[in-house]
Amino acid sequence: MAAGAAAIVALFLLSIAYGSTIIALSDVVAALGHAAGLDGDIVSGPAGKIVVDLRLPRTIMAICVGAGLGVIGALLQTVTRNDLADPFLFGLSSGAAAGAVSVITIFGDHFGIWTLPVAAFTGGVLAAGIVLLLVSRVRGQGPERLILAGLAVSFLFTALTNYLVFAGDQRAAHSVLFWTMGGLGLARWDNVGLAALGAGTILLYGLWNHRRLDAFLAGENAAESLGVPVARMRRMTFLVAAFSTAILVSVAGVIGFVGLMIPHLSRTLAGPLHLRLIASCALFGAVLLLASDLLARTLLPPQELPIGIITSSVGSFFVVTMLIRNRS
Repeated sequence: MAAGAAAIVALFLLSIAYGSTIIALSDVVAALGHAAGLDGDIVSGPAGKIVVDLRLPRTIMAICVGAGLGVIGALLQTVTRNDLADPFLFGLSSGAAAGAVSVITIFGDHFGIWTLPVAAFTGGVLAAGIVLLLVSRVRGQGPERLILAGLAVSFLFTALTNYLVFAGDQRAAHSVLFWTMGGLGLARWDNVGLAALGAGTILLYGLWNHRRLDAFLAGENAAESLGVPVARMRRMTFLVAAFSTAILVSVAGVIGFVGLMIPHLSRTLAGPLHLRLIASCALFGAVLLLASDLLARTLLPPQELPIGIITSSVGSFFVVTMLIRNRS
């Protein structure tokens, strides 16, 4: 945990200093100190505005989104008893993507800067509602039915997104491609609060219910005998995860594999019990997204890679490594 906290501090400063324009660390510290109201020299030129108005909100959003996705993955893997569970598996990210792409390609910007976040949030919540409706229509409400319903909804909204891309304005295809792979280019001071809301909601929910989540580790029957309403707890966790995922996707796009990788890495360090696991997932999720965003901005300057390319590359390597280790 101490190493993770130190990594966040180091990556926080590096993320603000490096980009298409490199700013000296002394200027970064001076600008941050001046913005915080501490005694410090005003950084001359545009460097001060780049630090405070552009890179600082982006860095804060990276921390919030990474922490939120890491905790979401941990909670979904616990309540479904599936090591591959993450927001992608249940159609939450696909629904949010379809909502945003519909705005970009067809409906247009009718609500100003909030059009894209509102559309993405609506799509994510709609996907979650359809999954729960499908589960309620079949006998039993075990985790395998939730997973199957989520996969069906994920494929449905992915097909809808692809249709919108081809049927809509072709000039928006590049914007759609970048957004569906995720990125933090939309980070501003007026929407950083949304990212903090999404991460804070799932983090507080997980910490508040950490003992109930621990009961799931012993199996559903044991959890029921300990007084945990398993089916209701699973539905509530899914709803809170859907709410947080929709908010995070609405400001950062679809960023894959964070919710899949981080819980596995954190369990090796923090153990399976959820009080430490949730804190560890939040910490190392933030580290992963800070590092990925820094690479996305510096690999091909002055162009910016979609951050999903970085996380998917790391994620594929992680899954292959996990398979090899399990085989041996």
